Amino acid sequence: MIWQPGEQDIAEANLTHYMGWLAREKGLVFTSYADLWRWSVDHVGDFWATLWDYFDLAASHQAADALRLPALADDTMPGAVWFPGTRLNYAENIFKKMPADPAAVLIYKDETGPSITLGKQELLKKTAAVAAALRRMGVQPGDRVVAYLPNIPEAVIAMLATASLGAVWSSCPPDFGSRSVLDRFSQIEPKVLVAVDGYVYGGKYYDRRAVVAELQEALPVLERTILVNRQQSTVNNKSEIRNPKSEIQDVLLWQDVLNASTDDILDFYRVPFDHPLWILYSSGTTGLPKAIVQGHGGITLEHNKNTTFHNDLGRGDRFFWYSSTGWMMWNYLLGGLLSGCTIVLYNGSPAFPDLNALWRLAEELGITYFGTSAAFISACMKADTKPGREFDLSRIRALGSTGSPLTAEGFRWVYENVNNDLALESLSGGTDLCTAFVGGVRLLPIYAGEIQGPALGASVWAFNDAGEAVTGEVGELVITRPMPSMPLYFWNDPDMARYKASYFEMYPGVWRHGDWIEFNERGGCVIYGRSDSTINRQGIRMGTSEIYRVIDSFPEIVDSLIVDLELLGRESFLPLFVVMAAGESLDAALTERIKNKLRRDVSPRHVPDAIIEITAVPYTLSGKKMEVPVRRILLGHDIHKAVNLGAMRNPQSIQFFIDYAAGL
Repeated sequence: MIWQPGEQDIAEANLTHYMGWLAREKGLVFTSYADLWRWSVDHVGDFWATLWDYFDLAASHQAADALRLPALADDTMPGAVWFPGTRLNYAENIFKKMPADPAAVLIYKDETGPSITLGKQELLKKTAAVAAALRRMGVQPGDRVVAYLPNIPEAVIAMLATASLGAVWSSCPPDFGSRSVLDRFSQIEPKVLVAVDGYVYGGKYYDRRAVVAELQEALPVLERTILVNRQQSTVNNKSEIRNPKSEIQDVLLWQDVLNASTDDILDFYRVPFDHPLWILYSSGTTGLPKAIVQGHGGITLEHNKNTTFHNDLGRGDRFFWYSSTGWMMWNYLLGGLLSGCTIVLYNGSPAFPDLNALWRLAEELGITYFGTSAAFISACMKADTKPGREFDLSRIRALGSTGSPLTAEGFRWVYENVNNDLALESLSGGTDLCTAFVGGVRLLPIYAGEIQGPALGASVWAFNDAGEAVTGEVGELVITRPMPSMPLYFWNDPDMARYKASYFEMYPGVWRHGDWIEFNERGGCVIYGRSDSTINRQGIRMGTSEIYRVIDSFPEIVDSLIVDLELLGRESFLPLFVVMAAGESLDAALTERIKNKLRRDVSPRHVPDAIIEITAVPYTLSGKKMEVPVRRILLGHDIHKAVNLGAMRNPQSIQFFIDYAAGL
């Protein structure tokens, strides 16, 4: 045990307040978190119904009998029916929970300037202006508004404006290349694009005007573009004035949108519980990224629950998570507003000008919940940083880590070098539900290298190959009861075939998530990485197919295989294996060209750590690349359990990876 809550921690925890409310208002008495969790998954409809009341959602009822219907009218997975007949709006509930001025609701900081603070009224006014502009552009409920924006206040404002209209939001960060963006946005046919002309990262300015022009050209149904411009940017003490409209046609500048509105009133269009709110994207392992649609009601309830109970956020907290608009943690950070806290946005590199950038930010802005990734903590460990000695981090009362498993050594480093009296919440979830379904429980002790347990309402288990729940052994992470933030559907998947194949093919009626997990006797758990071939780098998931599309453009290469070797307790390592064309060789120049193209067209996070020449890529008899078996071999699994040679088209090709694994 590395941390234990004190009596005051327990007494003041939001979970304790909720349990007291259940006893007073519902006659439900629970003496432990384990008992509360068990009730929440055994009586899942009743549990979520209590949250509707506890959080006092802004909502209405379409039908007179809606109040008499169960919260969970159909518990089939997929296809669960939640709160039939109700209408609500995510943005309305966000603004309802915000503290009144003069309190800050949003604080923004980047690499080059002072922090910017927005109160409720300013945020409301700007959101109303953007919503009015979208309405004038003809945006209706269900229309898609997409963003090519970094983690800036304009992204939050545009998202809330879109949601207020009942339109559907989707975003990508500007470090994504045009191909990766179009693979996502072209599927959903957006009406309006909100884009940035450029951004600063690591002290360097990146001009994105040409990419925005390419997006306009390649999205034929796009009607309007709103451009967020940075006409003057100071980088390395040099100021440069740029023409924001150069190369981009028919745009409306963001500032003109704000100046055009004189109406400070923001109307909220209440929609059915299962009306689409936003579209997130899967990694694209077997083709184009899946466009995951999540709803107003499910996200409103889930983010209320998780940020309030499991992150223990409330008025007075300053909630930070280092993220980009391409990671579900950005959406989750916005959900923190439902708890009444202040959210902190940071736009820039976590390592510029040095690895203390975010710790410096925490001291300057008084962050109380510091959200980061295991990769960042590992980088700080390797650099032997001592942030707790250099900065006053005493106001951090909780630190969250996600994106990949955090090692026991990482836990110990945090307590020794950040703050020895914080709650270190390692958590795991996914884009698919836009939440963490295992994570922090402020009532329980914390053990190094261990997640405290499943979240309320999340019936999470480890299943063996026979579909049996197991304790004390590694199994597939599954969810056996519906959760309201599960995807409504995938875009352009009318018969839900891709949806069912993604989550319900292995265990019919049970959600299989694609992670290895092990639960212990006290309910804690450890995630051991992906059980599929998805690449997870710094919390950003990317499918192998997106990498292969780039590699296939090189005539010198005839085939390739990439695997992510992230695993608890191991150094993250991403090798790319390539088969060269006849007469070609892999030299330093080609290696650099490959890395540069992946950096530009896919993502800087998904550039391989090493590129290795091989003679053949292993294939199954049906012609599929054997990514998962190769990954298992390279992670040290038993060869006979990792691969079935009889199911291979070219079994001799696997020997290279067996030999390579021996040298890792």
